[in-house]
Parts: sequence; C-alpha cells; structure tokens
Amino acid sequence: MLPDHCKDVSVREVNFPLTEEEIARHTVGKKAYTRTEFIVLKHGDQYAVVRIFKEGGVELFRLISAHKVIALPESTVFVHDEEINVLNQPQMASIALRYPGKTVVVQGLFNHVSFAQASETVELHIMDVVPPKPSKLSYLAKMALDAGLVDLPIILKEETIDLNDLEHDVRTDVVVFPCRASGLTSGKKVFFLDETPRIEGNATLIGCELSKRIFQSIYRKKPEFISMCPREFVPSDGKKRIVKCCQVKEGCEVEGDLAVVPWGATVLDVASAIRALFKEQLDS
Repeated sequence: MLPDHCKDVSVREVNFPLTEEEIARHTVGKKAYTRTEFIVLKHGDQYAVVRIFKEGGVELFRLISAHKVIALPESTVFVHDEEINVLNQPQMASIALRYPGKTVVVQGLFNHVSFAQASETVELHIMDVVPPKPSKLSYLAKMALDAGLVDLPIILKEETIDLNDLEHDVRTDVVVFPCRASGLTSGKKVFFLDETPRIEGNATLIGCELSKRIFQSIYRKKPEFISMCPREFVPSDGKKRIVKCCQVKEGCEVEGDLAVVPWGATVLDVASAIRALFKEQLDS
C-alpha cells in the first residue's frame, strides 16, 4: 500500500495511547481536510496509520464517517531518511522491503511523510554482463526508477554474466573481448577488438554475433567463439526481465516477459522498456 501523494497523508501528534479503541474514539465524528485519506498518528516514539472515510460534500473540512486501522505501533516502523523521495514508488518499495510484514512510515526529502508496505512490491530482473560493475543496464534501470519515470513499486534484481567466468572456457592462448572493461582478468594473452590489434594464431572471441562478424571482416578468418549475449542466457521462468542485444537498434522490443534494449541503451530506452513490461499494471 502506498498513497497516491503525500498530500493525502496527514500527520498528527496525539496525547492518547495508540490502541484501536482510543483511535476510534478520537477519529469518528471528527473533521478532516477534504484531501486527507490517511492519518499517521504519533504518540511519543510510537506510530499508527489509519485510513479515513469522510461524508460527502464540497466543504474543505468534512466529518469522518468511518475509519480503518492499517497499522498499530507493534507493526509500524518509522524511518527518517532525507535521501528518500516519498513520492517515488520504487524508492519507497525498497525501504518497505527492509521491514517485511511491517508498515513503514517514512519522513523523507523536504520532510514529506508517507508510508508503504512491502506486500505491494513487484520484481524486475536485470540481466547484463560484467565487468565493469555495476552493470550498465542495472545503473540505467536504477536511474530510470530514481527519476520517477516509472510509477510502480519496482524492486530491481540484478543477474550478471561474468566475462571472467566465460574466459575459463577458453582453450586457445589468445582471448579477444569486444572492448576494454575494468575488472577483466586473464592469464592468457588478451586483445580488444575495438583496438583492431594484430592477432596471430588461433584466438577465442568472447562477444556477440556482431563482434564475430567484425572479427571475420577484419581478420578474414573465423575465431573460436563464446557468446556473451545476455539474450541467450535468459531462463524460461516467467519473470519480468530486461537485457541488452546488439540486434536491437533503437527503442525496445518486448517478447512476453522479456524486454530487449540496444547495447547502447539510454535511460529513456530502459524506462520505455520497463513501462512496456508492466503496461497492464500501469493501465489498471
């Protein structure tokens, strides 16, 4: 559960115990601002969250006709973190996930207050190659969510294809990667295709179909080849997932639960891919 806006949440410091009985006694029959849908009650260092229902009308303040206690102090956690934008659903979902089974009241950026529950989060798996770390696609996805480009409580799950692990399967004395990346290690002779090095003897290219075509065009021979294309590593498990592929030139392609963006994807490409994957939830 996450309010649409922190303007829908009222914060009240009270002098009564935060029990169901006392909350009812001090809520029903009182007046609330027309926009208020939730009240965060504070008594000392204890918090409770209440949903309210008001009588109809056009007045700025209307009588509360009914209420529902969402969380009492024993199931409520308070977090003060000025780095959190309480209007950002992914950020709020990430905070809520740290406290399973709890309602988390957050006082965040600009001292705005809202709350969230982890039960409403959805997962998005990011599959990409490393090094460097973090992967570019994970970084872009986080930027898209932090920027508020997708209004869903999404939790990112990173899945990596480590080029150093793929290198262990190389049987030639020479290994070629498409380009330099900090964190690559090898006991073999290493070249980088974008530097068009002079390569003698047999070599193994760890790359994608495009880099294999480039290798063949430059050296007029076929290399031993190990694919690092994330698209080829995707399991059939029904999870929402994004990968990069050089076969996609711009925008994104969606195949069921898989979204594919270009190798040189931008934040906007990744945001569009996320929205396409979760179109049903966004439209509901």
